[in-house]
Amino acid sequence: MALTKQQNEAVKSRGENLLVSASAGSGKTTAMVNRIISLLKEGAFIGDMLIITFTKAAAADMRDKISRALVDMRGSDESFERQLRALPGAS
Repeated sequence: MALTKQQNEAVKSRGENLLVSASAGSGKTTAMVNRIISLLKEGAFIGDMLIITFTKAAAADMRDKISRALVDMRGSDESFERQLRALPGAS
């Protein structure tokens, strides 16, 4: 799925806290997962992030999408394996 201009801005934003708010089905989870993966690729640690969603279902969906992305990337860099091991501890 291609990101919109606003989603792309959320993914690329750095140096500030970020609130993503939009209607259901608008691509919030996709944008946030892309942002998280982008930050992890830049050296951030998943355990240092505060990521809040409105429902347990949304949190589970986001965790699953992050996990799948990390599984796909772990062969390219062992730091992604560390991120993947830390992900289940996120509440």
